[in-house]
Amino acid sequence: MAVNNTRKNNWVLIVILLCGIVLGGYLGTLASRVSFLSWLGYGNTFGLTSPVVLDLGILVFTFGLTITINIASIIGLIIGIIVYRLI
Repeated sequence: MAVNNTRKNNWVLIVILLCGIVLGGYLGTLASRVSFLSWLGYGNTFGLTSPVVLDLGILVFTFGLTITINIASIIGLIIGIIVYRLI
């Protein structure tokens, strides 16, 4: 039983962290338009900025991954960790 409980807690942690990152990133994007909150939108984008295309004649696969991290998404991640520890 302890293994299932641990596995469930790991999934809960992952979901809470992803929600914190997504909500923080969204709020950072919105806050970047406000002059005194613009520092929350400061961040960087990295990854495959131009997608890789694999053309097999019949099928065409397009691969791409871009990650944008800003200050608000990092704050959301920290809040997610705090919420997980309180649960």
